[in-house]
Amino acid sequence: MANSASGMAVGDECKVKFLDLKSKRSFRFITFKIDERTQQVVVDKLGLPGDTYDDFTASMPASECRYAVFDFDFVTDEHCQKSKIFFISWSPDTSRVRSKMLYASSKDRFKRELDGIQVELQATDPSEMSMDIIKARAL
Repeated sequence: MANSASGMAVGDECKVKFLDLKSKRSFRFITFKIDERTQQVVVDKLGLPGDTYDDFTASMPASECRYAVFDFDFVTDEHCQKSKIFFISWSPDTSRVRSKMLYASSKDRFKRELDGIQVELQATDPSEMSMDIIKARAL
């Protein structure tokens, strides 16, 4: 079903892989891109369970927009092991204006398809999704 605001549909694989990340912890992260040819959000890259946050940030293209989910494990001040699923909207300043508009107008509908997101973050520059910011938002 296409998004009425931007005409984007969400590929079934996106939902299946997200459920695998959420319930089976099969992946550390997933990046998604909009395939403008098919007018659909599709899976771009899958991060292995052992991948780090640095692996994730390195997988984000420098001049193209992406959506991503990252399963962040952390320890609270009370020494409790926890995990939060972040939704990151990556829209670098160097990406095309049309692409930024397309990602911005499709984001809310896409995010609704992924049930279980706990924290949302928007970034236009790598410093806006640094590990310090991720930790601060998780707590």
